[in-house]
Formats: sequence, structure tokens, C-alpha cells
Amino acid sequence: MAEKSINIIGAGVAGLSAGCYGQMNGYRTHIFEMHTRSGGLCTSWERKGYTINGCIHWFMGAGPQANHYQIWKELGAIQGKKIVYYDESIRFEESDGKVFNFYTNIDRLEQHMKELAPEDKDVIEEFTKGARTFINFNLPVEKAPELYGPIDGLKIMFKMLPFLPTMRKWKKISTRDFAQRFKSPLFSKFFRDWGPPRHSATASHLFPMMFMLMSLSSMHRKSTGYPIGGSLEFSQGIERCYLDLGGEISHKSKVAKIVVEDGDAVGVQLEDGSEHRADYIISAADGHTTIFGMLDGKYIDENIRSYYEKFPRFPSIIHVALGVNRSFKELPYSSFGINFPLDKPVTIAGNELRRLRVNTDNFDQTLAPPGKTVLKVWFPSDYEYWKSLEKDPERYQAEKEKIADTIVNLLDKRFPGLAKQVEMRNIATPLTYERYTGNWRGSFEGWLPTMENFGLRMSKTLPGLRNFYMTGQWVEPGGTVAFVAVSGRNVIQLICKQDKKTFVTKV
Repeated sequence: MAEKSINIIGAGVAGLSAGCYGQMNGYRTHIFEMHTRSGGLCTSWERKGYTINGCIHWFMGAGPQANHYQIWKELGAIQGKKIVYYDESIRFEESDGKVFNFYTNIDRLEQHMKELAPEDKDVIEEFTKGARTFINFNLPVEKAPELYGPIDGLKIMFKMLPFLPTMRKWKKISTRDFAQRFKSPLFSKFFRDWGPPRHSATASHLFPMMFMLMSLSSMHRKSTGYPIGGSLEFSQGIERCYLDLGGEISHKSKVAKIVVEDGDAVGVQLEDGSEHRADYIISAADGHTTIFGMLDGKYIDENIRSYYEKFPRFPSIIHVALGVNRSFKELPYSSFGINFPLDKPVTIAGNELRRLRVNTDNFDQTLAPPGKTVLKVWFPSDYEYWKSLEKDPERYQAEKEKIADTIVNLLDKRFPGLAKQVEMRNIATPLTYERYTGNWRGSFEGWLPTMENFGLRMSKTLPGLRNFYMTGQWVEPGGTVAFVAVSGRNVIQLICKQDKKTFVTKV
């Protein structure tokens, strides 16, 4: 039997993962990528001798005790990589001088929290007890959930039994609701604001506490960490694996349409009009563009429509990176840096900021010249605001420079002397994300994990369309590079099942 072919749209982590596993299982794969290089959102870029790490601050599967670790080995992502395990996740500062260090060691964190707010002893112990419960928790990733049989279900249920009571409790509690239990204003603010930047429309009451607990427990047991070299080098490791397996990538090849004949996806049509046929089509691209653009919205049902009408996305953001002639060696290594209050609210691009979070990449000396550091500040910004500036390049550029000036001045108050030490400034807007990744309305990831969608299993197929699959952050609520890598693996398992082939892997 001649080998079957798969066309994959998008060379991000999900697309590269699908390509790798497709090649391992005897398929002839071809990835079409709109950008000049692979990686998608998992990327870095260089400016004036500095490397700006644009994605990974921590990733799951960084230690051999995690199930994801084997998948990263299969994808060639971590071989030879030095991994940093943080002592702190974030440092939360208040205007009265109080500082809350969110330590990654649960015992140390509990002691620190009780020292700061002994009046909250019971709530603190409830929180840390919940986190300890998940220390030995490992997500099952060996098999695509769609392929579970009754025996698989029983095995997983047996493994999950010790965690079920805790899961049932904490998945019903939001960060906002839990924040209200604290008497300490410091802790109340911290828990309310914990998590990725988000607009008020996707407020903290949507964010599940269980996500926070599982993240903390994973950091505690050193199952999450940061790969020295940054995001692009990480994704390039997967790309090298894919190419070594015989896969093919076409860059600067934006897919305009998915070719469908008699209900079968049979190929892709590029913007230049050329068609490329294959037995299967996988989209690892933006979900909205795939469903409503490449497929003209013809293959949806009420569930799919409701996702795109109701589910909140990770917001569009402004990402400010600064190359600073300063080591910041006095600061601890942390995944999300320092969150500090501003003297007074500041309005940037139409949005009011009362606090600022700055990531100090002092833990990766490969990103900057000796003795220097990359600082990053990112916060939500309205997509429509930037869209309105798009037709006037001078105003668009002037707004970016104004934002850079504002951020530098604000950081100079927190780190006196910084303004004179800035050697590089780089600003990415929601339109930057849209231009380079195609992500819907410039979102910097996919679906925001919420109380409603946390743990939701979205279909990787579309109704009425055969030989087509979706993979990546638009079918995996919560995103993260680990989940989308598994998603790419799972979609090849589904194709193997369809072809009655045994799914195989290799390192």
C-alpha cells in the first residue's frame, strides 16, 4: 500500500507535533506555514543584540516525573537543554511596602503566608492542602481521549480516585470567590488578580482555582520549568526532529482555502492560487480563520458556534520588551517576575492600568550580552483601538513610541536609573500577533481557561467534513505548549485508528 499523505496548516508546536508523529507512523506530511519561520506563537526575535523570548515562561513536562516529559523527548524538544526551575512564581508588591513572594515550594509558601497574615491561617492551610493533593497527580497523555474504551476509562478512574474529592471541590471555586475568603487585603488582591492578563470582560471570577493549584503543585515537584535559550530554540528543536524524520515545510505559504469535494477535505489552496492535494488535512492554525475563513463557515453546529460566540479568549495584548544594561542579579529567578502598584492610574491605548507586571529574564544569560538583561511588560489592549490606527502608519508608530516612553518612565520609578540604561525598545501590538500568527483578533493564545470550559473536550473534527482534523489551542481550552503538543500527537492517533494502523512513537 502506498503511504498516505497529510497536509498540515501551521508550523507552531501543534502542527510540528502532528508532523513528527505523522512521519513516525508512515505518513508523508507537508506543513504550510504563513510566516518565514516555524514556531508560531512559540517564538523569539532579536533586536540590537538582545533576544526577546516571546512565549515560554514555564512549560509542563520539564522533569522526568511528568508524563509530558516523554512526549518532549519524542519530539526532540528537550534533549541537551538546560532547564531552570524557579524558586518563585511571582513577587506581588503593595504600596504600603508589603511583599508577597509566591514561592514554588508549597511548605515555604505556607510558612511565608502565615507570617504575612496569621489571621488567615485556616484559609492558607486549606489552599496549601489542596495544592499538596496534586503533587503526585499526572495527566494521562498516552492515548487520545477519543479512543478510550471501557477498560481505559476504568484504569484512569482508578488512578484518579485519590484526587477526585479535591477536584470536585476546587473546580467549582473561582479565584475571585476564593480571594474574598481572606482577611488580608494583600492576599485578597493577589488571588483576585492571579493568572494571565485579561480584560474586565473576562474577569477573574471566571478563572478556576483548580488551575492555580495544579500549576503550583507542578512547580513544587519540578515538573515545570524554563528551557534556557527561549521559545524559538525550543520550537526549533521540534522542527529539527520533524525534518530529520523526512517531513516537508513550506514557509511563506499562507493557506487561503481548504479544498472540499463531496464532503471530503482533499487539499489546501494557497494565497497564490496553487493547490496541494493530500489524503488528510489537519489545521493547526487559528480556529476562527479555519472554520469561518478557510471553510466559509459551512461545517459547524450549535456547539461550535457557541464556542466562538461565548467563550472568552486570551486577550489581545501589548508586549513591551526592553534591553537594559543592568544584570538584575539581586532579583530571584521567577516565572512571572514582579507585580507592583503604580503611584497613580495610567491610561495606555485607551485602557487604565493600576499595576504593572514586569518579567526580568535574568535567569537566561543567552538572551542578552554579559551583564545585561531583557525586561518584558505585557498587558491587555483593545484590538479595535489598534485596528483603527492601522491605516495611518505614522500614528500607529507614534502610539507605540509613546507607550514605550510611558513604560520606561514607570519602570524607572521601581528600578531607579533604569531609564538611562535602556539600549533596546521593542513593542508588539495586537496587530503584530495577528500579522505573524493569524490569531483571531490578535489573541496571544487561544481559549482562556474558565469555570465553564476547564476540562472540556472539544471535537477535533467538524460535522459533515471527512478526512479533516483540527489540533492545537483552539480545541484545547487553556492552551500551553504541553497541551498543544499532546493535541498534535492525539490527532495522528485518530488518523491511525481510521486507517487501522498501530500508532507508534520513537525518540
